[in-house]
Amino acid sequence: MEETKRNWSTHDFYYDLPKELIAQTPLEPRDSSRLLVLHKETGEMEHRHFYDVIDYLNPGDCLVLNDSRVLPARLYGIKDGTGAKVEFLLLTHREGDTWEVLTGPGKRAKPGTHFTFGDGLLHADVLDVVEGGNRIVEFHYEGNFYAILDQIGQMPLPHYITEDLKDKERYQNVYSKEVGSAAAPTAGLHFTPELLERIRQKGIKTAFVTLHVGLGTFRPVTVENVSDHKMHSEHYAMSKETADLINETKRNGGRVIAVGTTSCRTLESIALKEGGIRESAGWTDIFIYPGFQFRVLDGLITNFHLPESTLIMLVSALAGYDNIMRAYRTAVQEKYRFFSFGDAMFIGSMKELDDKK
Repeated sequence: MEETKRNWSTHDFYYDLPKELIAQTPLEPRDSSRLLVLHKETGEMEHRHFYDVIDYLNPGDCLVLNDSRVLPARLYGIKDGTGAKVEFLLLTHREGDTWEVLTGPGKRAKPGTHFTFGDGLLHADVLDVVEGGNRIVEFHYEGNFYAILDQIGQMPLPHYITEDLKDKERYQNVYSKEVGSAAAPTAGLHFTPELLERIRQKGIKTAFVTLHVGLGTFRPVTVENVSDHKMHSEHYAMSKETADLINETKRNGGRVIAVGTTSCRTLESIALKEGGIRESAGWTDIFIYPGFQFRVLDGLITNFHLPESTLIMLVSALAGYDNIMRAYRTAVQEKYRFFSFGDAMFIGSMKELDDKK
């Protein structure tokens, strides 16, 4: 198939997924998830567990992880004066104590209205309504805003997870530190501190980028022609230390393997914008689908993504459309667990898989 020349339709990326394969709760321990290993050149597959991922990493490789941390961004409160219930979902920090939020029901949150959350720990004034209906609000509180959020906020779990999350930390990566995401970069949920330490001891470098995941990651592709889709923007940052590690890896013949589509999009965005890998920060709306020419990535650790989503399009660009659709059909037949709390896939080159045999 001439993937570079084909006009892709959204339906090309559909697959049939039984509802019972959508994981509702995370497995314990984190690295006990299953791992589908996919040779990106041949489409050959292996069925392993995530703790085996170290077998597919070579000394001198570099794992790039997204250290963004999820905000417990869902707030339940009451409207001052009437006691009417309201839900706020924090979207983007503007400046100071001002945020862009999604409100429900929206008609209760007109400019000039006031709300109280957490029995008075947090107050909010609605300042404005922006395009799309989101609100600009200013918060008032005593102490540390993020500490209050940790106390009264709920995790904004994806719509397809309907069970309650007993431990908030299970929707955070063990290495997360930069607060700002509306959803977890879930490929990293499989790592334990012990597994990361074993990986480092084998001679594999770990480098960190930050991309704050927006709610747009769950937005469906509604256009028929893939090239007409408008991506949401997300903020990213890469330090000089990480840029140096990646460039050193490339110079020495090692592979750069992204943990998650967010790390992948950060790397490829910077390479496009800067003409190479260097310290950088900004906003990206990069849309990766078959035909895209990767400039940095050699491999990817990722979860299984929604049908017709921009993320299944991204992995198809890396591993080949036919290989990915065949792998997804196999994963359904083998009853892998799907989406945020589900199992993982390692997409790598033929050479390093041959080295394991």
